[in-house]
Amino acid sequence: MPPFHRSRAPIDALNYEIVQEQAAALGRLGRGLEAALKELREFDAAHPQWDASCEGRQARRMLLTAASHALWMFVVQREACGLRESRSLMRDYGVPAEVQERMGVFP
Repeated sequence: MPPFHRSRAPIDALNYEIVQEQAAALGRLGRGLEAALKELREFDAAHPQWDASCEGRQARRMLLTAASHALWMFVVQREACGLRESRSLMRDYGVPAEVQERMGVFP
């Protein structure tokens, strides 16, 4: 083990803080994705043939947009942390293809 250098202690502390914040942000964004996907699934379950009215389409479109935006933010944060593979993410979170296709698309 290399000898401890006092001059390195501040940079090590800073790096530790950065990694902690990255992990916390990843957790927050993951929970946000889970919540957005849950809302979309609950809407779809409550409206199997979702309301063809303008209000029903708009409500679902808003949920779909929220879920795809949450996915985009989570994927970007994962990539910033060095986690580049997202196939398992899509499988583990049960992200519908419809949400994946709209990831990163802004109205």
